Amino acid sequence: MPNETQEIPVIHFERFLNGTSAERKSVADQMRRASQDWGFFYLSGCGMPDEQLEAAFSGSKAFFALPQKDKQGVAWQNPESNRGYVGIKREKLDPTRPGDLKEAFNLAPEGPGPDTHKNLWPAGYPRFETVMTRFLGECILTADRVLQAFALALGQPEDFFKNAHNEHDHTLRLLHYPPLPEGFEPEDGESRAGAHTDYGSITLLFQDDVGGLEVCTRSGEWIRATPIPGTVVVNTGDLMHRWTNHVFCSTPHRVNVAPEHRHRDRYSIAFFCHPNKTSEIACIESCATADNPAIYGPISAGQHLNEKLTNTYGAQAQN
Repeated sequence: MPNETQEIPVIHFERFLNGTSAERKSVADQMRRASQDWGFFYLSGCGMPDEQLEAAFSGSKAFFALPQKDKQGVAWQNPESNRGYVGIKREKLDPTRPGDLKEAFNLAPEGPGPDTHKNLWPAGYPRFETVMTRFLGECILTADRVLQAFALALGQPEDFFKNAHNEHDHTLRLLHYPPLPEGFEPEDGESRAGAHTDYGSITLLFQDDVGGLEVCTRSGEWIRATPIPGTVVVNTGDLMHRWTNHVFCSTPHRVNVAPEHRHRDRYSIAFFCHPNKTSEIACIESCATADNPAIYGPISAGQHLNEKLTNTYGAQAQN
């Protein structure tokens, strides 16, 4: 059962966006401590327009309410594209457990060239594409600000991480966890989303009021990341963990099947911030010491992501 006594830090970001140099450094230091101790924190005052967040959630609900044939018409195909609809139980975030009790829709920034991957939009719903494309742009702006604070926290030039993400190889994921029927008993180990770590550098997670997200502490206890209005949950992923030589930690988390929310739909939106696929992820000099030398060798961000997605979905290319 989740521990109810420990609390994930809440960090007020307005002072980084609008404060003095000392205030910005103070906020960056808070983010460093939270990322080192927890790998998770709530961020308030991130500058995201409320109306765009509301529109994104409304659009997500409308998409998942579509007939199944319409959703399957834009089904996820392969890890190279990583776009489209993912059906219930199609994904195993924890490969040792049954498929996750959720469905998802992935979209991403589109490059200008004819050979770049394109988003898979359901036909006949132009407003959905407009709303999600606009929200994706807001997420990129917010993530860049967080990355600037992370760079400051590590004694790097403020554009250090931002420049390594400037090709926008990100993914925006809409998530729907359907209510569980009366009398439904999960299979052994079955959950709404199995325990996992995220693959990239940082994740921005927007939750509705249903809850269910749980985070594993350094001592191995699970605690609830209860939704807090006006905040976005930020967590560091596997590549940031590797990049910073474990200074910033990638923390296991899950979405559990708990009695108090099992009969309600749960919606969330996750923005997975990923470095340019060609970026070399190697230990940052300020994160290594004589007593704590570099743990990992260099790897390209694209190679890392492709390996993770293949492990999650298997080798099949269909949904």
